[in-house]
Amino acid sequence: MQSVRSATYLRAALAQRSAAPSYLAAGPTMSLKQQTPRRYATEATPALTAAPEIDFDRMLQQRSARVVPASPSYFTGSPRFFDHLLNLESLLAKYAALPTVSANDSPRMAWLKLPAFRDLVGERIPSKKYRGLLKVLNRLNRIDPAIRPQEVRLALKEFLRPGNPYAAQSTTTSVDELGRARGKGKRKESSAVVSLVEGDGEVLVNGKSLVEAFPRVHDRESATWALRFSNRLDKYNVWATVRGGGTTGQAEAIALALGRALMVHEPALKPILRKAGVITVDPRRVERKKPGRVKARKAPTWVKR
Repeated sequence: MQSVRSATYLRAALAQRSAAPSYLAAGPTMSLKQQTPRRYATEATPALTAAPEIDFDRMLQQRSARVVPASPSYFTGSPRFFDHLLNLESLLAKYAALPTVSANDSPRMAWLKLPAFRDLVGERIPSKKYRGLLKVLNRLNRIDPAIRPQEVRLALKEFLRPGNPYAAQSTTTSVDELGRARGKGKRKESSAVVSLVEGDGEVLVNGKSLVEAFPRVHDRESATWALRFSNRLDKYNVWATVRGGGTTGQAEAIALALGRALMVHEPALKPILRKAGVITVDPRRVERKKPGRVKARKAPTWVKR
């Protein structure tokens, strides 16, 4: 009786297993991935087709998806400066084969100063970059002016200073109808005007004698150093008008003015006067006083105890 029951139970279990779905037929030991029903492509599923070939000509004709800057230097820190530089370099590469003249024979050009160029482009240009731009300008300026292209002339004209500083020729002073030569000189805060005429060696400074105007011997020798160095002390009379500054500055201002006036009388003395240093301007000035200092650099006295 028990064997009949066992056979009946076995048949029922097999029937139940055959009625279960196929993905559960493997029993509870199957994983979730194995229990998931698989789907296969059938005739109802559309077939996959390959992508068409890329038409590059059509892509070039179409408008770009992003905005492309008009200038190649748009993303640089100084786009307008680099636009000028690239333009000049392209002109230089284009006309590099043209004959050139030496730097001394090329036309003198007054290029824009750095502050004026910064105002032109509206950018903070370092001096090192501007010097590189000037090198390209000077190289273009060395192209023979007789065959210089028009576009090079226009490009160079854009960087010229307003007006022409080299157009005004310096007027050469000469001896007037009374035989006087006039010279001007400055030193520190002093300015002097000297009238030089042939005579017996008399020197007047603001209507006073040389000894009255300059009590120190060193100042008297400085004032007349041009005549002393060229051995012309007894050949010319000097009338000097000087104002501003101290005695040392006034004496050196007279020396510069006297050297220039003497060079008008005798231009051949220029090498001698230059060697004496009486026709060279001395640009030195007193250094300004600083805050918290007694003078330019002197600090106030400090005692620890």
